[in-house]
Amino acid sequence: MKSASDIIIRDATEQDLPAILDIYNEVILNTTSVYSEQPHTLQMRKTWFNERKAANFPVIVAEQNGTIIGFASYGYFRVWPCYRFTVEHSVYIHSGYRGRGVSKILLQAIIAHAKNAGLHALIAGIDRENDISLKLHQSFGFVQVAHFKEVGFKFNRWLDLIFMELLLE
Repeated sequence: MKSASDIIIRDATEQDLPAILDIYNEVILNTTSVYSEQPHTLQMRKTWFNERKAANFPVIVAEQNGTIIGFASYGYFRVWPCYRFTVEHSVYIHSGYRGRGVSKILLQAIIAHAKNAGLHALIAGIDRENDISLKLHQSFGFVQVAHFKEVGFKFNRWLDLIFMELLLE
């Protein structure tokens, strides 16, 4: 268990899933951080959580004063065997806690976990308009490796997807 100021970073439990679901659904409904338009159900989050755990992938939460304020995870980048040392991560923050450094703390924890797991590359898929996330990843040494133009469509407009990569050597 790690803490920075009064934020605790810990492994998520099944009891955290309603809070994780609330954060994720707010992101789906109000941002382009997830290229999905339909909110998830608690059962969908349980399935996702159990699949991550079964594959030995982390699901971590940021907790402050007993409230889940963000979560992060990583999973398969591609499912074929030769991609086994490369994962794609995600970090989501409760809307009321954005801009307070929570994503930096969670990203740092995910990078450390990936290194300890013996992984080689960490991939981030980021909407081109999400300058905050792009700059955050750059600050950790991620570099842009791809720019997919108009591959998503949400909020009645085309979206560009940036892939950034960090080699964990």
